[in-house]
Amino acid sequence: MADDAATTDLGPCAICGRPATPEYRPFCTRRCADVDLGRWLRGSYAIPVGREDDDDEDGEDVDRDA
Repeated sequence: MADDAATTDLGPCAICGRPATPEYRPFCTRRCADVDLGRWLRGSYAIPVGREDDDDEDGEDVDRDA
């Protein structure tokens, strides 16, 4: 019974909110997975970069281990 609960409670689809399926997790169908991929490829999503990843003011890399 615990295995049944683990496979059926995958949470909502990241795109449409319907229950996710094991085959396409965290999505419910291939369509929703493809919608998400399209958003990444078009640049709709972005991974934020913090100031700590930037070069210092004079444009040279900062040696953070020193």
